[in-house]
Amino acid sequence: MFVTVRANWSKELWKYRELLYFLAWRDVKVRYKQAVLGGLWAVIQPLFAMIIFTLFFGKLAGIPSDGIPYPLFSFCALVPWMYFSSTLSQAGNSLITNRNLITKVYFPRVLLPAATALGGLLDFLVGSVFLGFMMLYYGVRPGWSLLLYPLFMFVMLILVIGVSMLLAALNVRYRDIKYAIPFLVQFWLFVTPIIYPSTFFPRRYQNLLAMNPMCGLIEGFRACLFPGRPIDLSVVGISLAVTVLLFSFGALYFRRTERVFADIV
Repeated sequence: MFVTVRANWSKELWKYRELLYFLAWRDVKVRYKQAVLGGLWAVIQPLFAMIIFTLFFGKLAGIPSDGIPYPLFSFCALVPWMYFSSTLSQAGNSLITNRNLITKVYFPRVLLPAATALGGLLDFLVGSVFLGFMMLYYGVRPGWSLLLYPLFMFVMLILVIGVSMLLAALNVRYRDIKYAIPFLVQFWLFVTPIIYPSTFFPRRYQNLLAMNPMCGLIEGFRACLFPGRPIDLSVVGISLAVTVLLFSFGALYFRRTERVFADIV
């Protein structure tokens, strides 16, 4: 069934690819419309979070950072996390905020959460560039594993789209989801190894922590950036499997319910 859904969506997405680009660019322009600092917010948000985490968790609490300077340790995780959390908040409400478009024009509804996910990548790339300057400041030179950075970015995009489809579809039927998303994001933050490394826990709990797909992605990004830091294949593998499951479930649920979106949105 999923193969059929994927084949049908592939044809539709290719047919409406220009609309996808337009919606993604529209989301970018709306996000920074009349914003004085514009794209700098992609750096300011994780930067201030990094400062707070460094002061409270790195200095006062003394949480280890696996030999990496704590500001760099937390910031390299906050860049993908900020993309993930902000995209879920926007994409989860994308069908509701575009109700006039849904009720008047036909197009694959999945384009709305997908466009939000694609548009948010601009912030991620800006934050990644600033991260590169921070690495130069701390004298960190990545190795060949940096070539895997785009791969983890692609997996992160798949995860974001999958969860966004599920939340957006649920939000059409159950408007409580709109209020649950901020709570979900806040809870998800503390079960993701951003302020602490996954090695902070005993080995028997690390695989359980890897059931959170962002865990394997964060550890994967760190392994790409810092030389000599091995990629934990078991943690990354579990997170990757959960990502595929979430995307598959989100796609199936979205596909089954999208025919009634225009009636109940």
